[in-house]
Amino acid sequence: MNAQLSPTPDPFFQFKQAQKQGWAHFSPLEAVTIPQAPRLIRHARVRAGDRVLDVGCGTGVVSITAARLGAHATGLDLTPELLQRARENARISEVAVEFHEGDAEALPFADSSFDVVLSQFGHIFAPRPEIAIAEMLRVLKPGGTIAFSTWPPDFYVGRSFALGSKYLPPPPDVPSPILWGDPNVIRTRLGSKVKDIAFHSARMDVPVLSVQLHRTNIERTVGSLVKLVEVLSASDPAKLEQLRREGEALAAEYLEDNLLRQDYLMTRATKI
Repeated sequence: MNAQLSPTPDPFFQFKQAQKQGWAHFSPLEAVTIPQAPRLIRHARVRAGDRVLDVGCGTGVVSITAARLGAHATGLDLTPELLQRARENARISEVAVEFHEGDAEALPFADSSFDVVLSQFGHIFAPRPEIAIAEMLRVLKPGGTIAFSTWPPDFYVGRSFALGSKYLPPPPDVPSPILWGDPNVIRTRLGSKVKDIAFHSARMDVPVLSVQLHRTNIERTVGSLVKLVEVLSASDPAKLEQLRREGEALAAEYLEDNLLRQDYLMTRATKI
């Protein structure tokens, strides 16, 4: 009898566990993401009856919006607390969405299962982008649409991530999620498996009463920042205060009339 081989351990397991714990606090920011969901769905040209996968679905705002249009929606996320909120949102909204706890780098679906694969600021946090995008394209049928929203490096959110990385660099083999906001990087990562790549620049205006309140709120809700504050609080409080000052100054550049401008990029392509 042949011995059963044990699965190969995931070298990024600890990194993903830290992400899972950090993003567990994201639900209070849900309202900020809701108006962007129909924009992405329109960009992807989702139609009633489409089989739609929402990767990194969070609290389900994209998948629930797609389901309300008549799509057969499925959502997947790494963080169980967000999925609990997503299921409750779907129940109250009286739509059927199939939610799965899972990893963007190992999607638990058969090849060519979906007509449309979407991600709203979700798949960008997978530590191996080449694996995540290969998985998203694997489960997409030929002729299907992949579409996602990402943060360009030159605007507020991208610059915020760069600031955080200065104080707590990611592992050397994990590229910045902000690279997903660069059209040249996107073209390279999508490669020869797609055609008709289209980009659209968009913006969200987030209500912010003060830069101090904004900083406090995102320290409690944004996964990577939750971890950064935890580490610096324990190891170097003075450095944490410096980070906070720089973060507030950066936010002030984009704040006008109590609205914080956050520019983002939407991408759409067709699988060959």
